[in-house]
Formats: sequence, structure tokens, C-alpha cells
Amino acid sequence: MDKQFDVVAIIGPTASGKTALSIKLASLLDGEIINGDAMQVYKRLDIGTAKITEEEMQGIPHHLLDIKEPTENFSVAEYQQLVRAKMKEITKRGKLPIIVGGTGLYVQSVLYDFQFTKDEIDEEARKVYYEELEKMGPEAMHARLVAIDPKTAETIHPNNTRRVIRALEMAELSGTSKANEEHNRGDIPLYNHLIFGLDMDREKLYERINLRVDIMMEKGLLEEARALYDEGIRDTQAVKAIGYKELFAYFDDRCTLEEAVEAIKQNSRRYAKRQLTYFRNKMDVNWVTGDIEEVKKFF
Repeated sequence: MDKQFDVVAIIGPTASGKTALSIKLASLLDGEIINGDAMQVYKRLDIGTAKITEEEMQGIPHHLLDIKEPTENFSVAEYQQLVRAKMKEITKRGKLPIIVGGTGLYVQSVLYDFQFTKDEIDEEARKVYYEELEKMGPEAMHARLVAIDPKTAETIHPNNTRRVIRALEMAELSGTSKANEEHNRGDIPLYNHLIFGLDMDREKLYERINLRVDIMMEKGLLEEARALYDEGIRDTQAVKAIGYKELFAYFDDRCTLEEAVEAIKQNSRRYAKRQLTYFRNKMDVNWVTGDIEEVKKFF
């Protein structure tokens, strides 16, 4: 089979069947799989992120899984750097890199000419911003951003305090506009790539999502989340993932377990909808059903 592509990507909403297709395609094309999910980089977030198991891998090498502790941060800029380096390694071995995941921005940042402003803000400076947020409130912090960077402020809701503070850091400490950084996110492809997108009837997808959540709970998602909670891990990037934040609310007695599970399902369905919107608007996707015979026709 002709390997005329530098890299292949398989994207799609949660529960759409990306893992199954990726194994079949990697076997067919002598490929190695690179994780394209922002949450699967974290150790111990296995059930809630639907991380592939050793058995499911069927001997296919997988990369960039379990590379971060749940207490660590991870950025799209770091992902871009790691994946491009990993692609070179895989290609040197004569294998085909196959990126698989549902985090559209991460996949897009690798395949296109995305540029990121280096984050040189130190942690002490960031603490000061959060202390000011506690004293002033989100509206006042957003108004401060409006005064110095109105273009960026228009794109950020006052309640999205993390983004407000990031924009303030860039404007006040780095002298860089967040809007200008966004503008540097290009649309020029850097590789001869092929992107497959998995889609299905919306009602069927939502049924699959609901069933997946039930299966996750049966497999021990509650216990997985509880272990992180009992270690005192709070407000980290990892435990803000769907499946963990809702159960943390249950552990905090802010809802019942039944309400938490229903919230996981609802938030997963909403996320799937956002994923599809992003994929359709941002990338040149070849939409397929997941049938390997259908995919073969592209090679």
C-alpha cells in the first residue's frame, strides 16, 4: 500500500470509535500511534479518559500517554513540540505517525503553522494576579483588561478568569496582546497529511456517550476519582476533565451521585457537539463511518 502521507490523523467526538479504527489503520499501514487527547497525557486518569489498554493496543506502539502527573500543567505549545519530535522519530524508523484523539486544537497545532508566544510569566507574578482576583472580583479584572487590551477583552467572558488573567499577564508583563498571539495560529499545512473524522447520527452518538459513562462507572471511575480527591488534588488541569470535576462535586456534597453521573453524560454530550463544530470549521477533514474498508480507499 502506498504510504504517500507524512502523517495521518484520526479525530472525532468522544465515543465515536477512534481507538478501534486507529488500531486497524496502524496495522494496515505499519504505523505508530500518537495520543491526540489532552487528558490522556495524565497518569492515573485512565477510566475517565477512556485511555486505551495494553490489550487493546494489540502490540501497536503508542506515544505520549501517561507522561504527566495529575498535579502538572500541560499546554498545547508543549504538545506541539513533543509530537513533532516524536513524528521525526517514528518516520526515521520507517513507520507512519498516526495521531489519534479528540482535542482538535492539539491536532491542528501540530499539522499547521501554529506559533505560540513563549510564556515567561513566573509563578510569583501569577499568584499576585489571583490574589487581586480574590479582592477585586472577575468583573473588575475584566474591566482592567478592557482598558489595556480591548480587542482581546471582547473575546473573553469576565467569568473565564483563567483566560482573563493570562491576557493580563501577556499585556502587562510581556507587552504582547493575546489577540496577536491568536492571530499567529496559522492555517498553512506543514505536512502532507490526511485527516479522517468519525461522525454518526447525533442521536446514536449521544446514546453511545450515555452508555460509555455507565460502563466507566461500572469499571471503577468513582474509585479512580476518589483516589485523586483523597490525595488533596484540587483545581488542577487534570481533575477539571469531564468525569472528574462532576464526581468531585459529589465528594464535596454539592450534589448526589446520580446527579453527578447525569452531569457527566450531559457535559460529555455538549463536549461532543463542540468537538464536531471545531473539526468542521478548522480542518480539512475526510468524514468516514469508521469502516476500515472505506478508509482503505484513500491509500
